[in-house]
Formats: sequence, structure tokens, C-alpha cells
Amino acid sequence: MPEITTETVQKIARLANLKLTADEVGLFSRQLEQILEYIHKLNQLDTAAVPPTTHALPMQNVWRDDETKAGLTPEAALAGAPDAQEQCFRVPRIIE
Repeated sequence: MPEITTETVQKIARLANLKLTADEVGLFSRQLEQILEYIHKLNQLDTAAVPPTTHALPMQNVWRDDETKAGLTPEAALAGAPDAQEQCFRVPRIIE
């Protein structure tokens, strides 16, 4: 398995537009190496008998059914408007 070098971490940092200190480069190279070692262990597992899943727990749709409900009357909607005219909000003109 290839080792994560400081050059690799610096290249990734450049691509991500990150400025890393020398200590951070060393830390991240060790952490990335550990992550890749774990992935290598996972790749060795036999998963042929495991069915593919999208979630670890059984999921069900939790959405409610669409129902029509009474909305606001035009009078109630315009009750707090500073200026209204013919059931419309009246706003200052912005185009000259």
C-alpha cells in the first residue's frame, strides 16, 4: 500500500487552497495513512453474502399526505400591510 507522503498532503492542500503548517502536514499525513490502512482492511472483507443497502436501519416515508386547507383571506393577508390597494400590496415604484 502506498505511503502518504508530505508531498501528497501538500499537493492536496494546494488543490483545496489550504495553507498548512509543517506540523499540520505531518499530522494529516499520519491521519490519512491510518484512514487508508482501515480502508484496506475493509476491502479484505468478504461481502458477497451481504445484500446492498442504502441505510443501516429500515426506513419508511414519513411525509404526510397532501391536504388542502383554507388559506388567508385577502383581508387577513393585507391586515398588516402599510399600504394596500384593490387586494394587492402597494410598494414604492423602483423603476423610473
